[in-house]
Amino acid sequence: MIRVNRSIALAESEIAFEFIRSSGPGGQNVNKVATAVRLTFDIRRSTSLPSDVQERLLRLAGKRAGADGVLAIVARRHRTQEANRRDAVERLVELVGRAAERPRQRRETRPTAASKRRRLEAKKRRAKMKAGRRATPDSEDI
Repeated sequence: MIRVNRSIALAESEIAFEFIRSSGPGGQNVNKVATAVRLTFDIRRSTSLPSDVQERLLRLAGKRAGADGVLAIVARRHRTQEANRRDAVERLVELVGRAAERPRQRRETRPTAASKRRRLEAKKRRAKMKAGRRATPDSEDI
């Protein structure tokens, strides 16, 4: 079990790892050893996540999650397979942790009396400035 927070733990059986060849540093070794990791996690079929967390996770994942609801995280920062595996799991835990946080409800507020007054004063100043640009009837005769 991979613990995300007090109420959510992901079953390791729900996470699949695929090791692929990595680009980047590693010299000649980079062409021989599959050190990069592709972690896949099926969000929609997960029994570890409540439905509201699943929906938020799909939204947060963006293009990392396909239309089928499978999240793919590719880790290739490190030169070793084990370090990349840990990195991928940490990124998954961080993403699920962010999705587990319920968004705060927005409480409707009313504009203050001072903000209403400032708005009306700004409108009056603007109207006065524009009125000053208008041609007066006397100026047409000149």
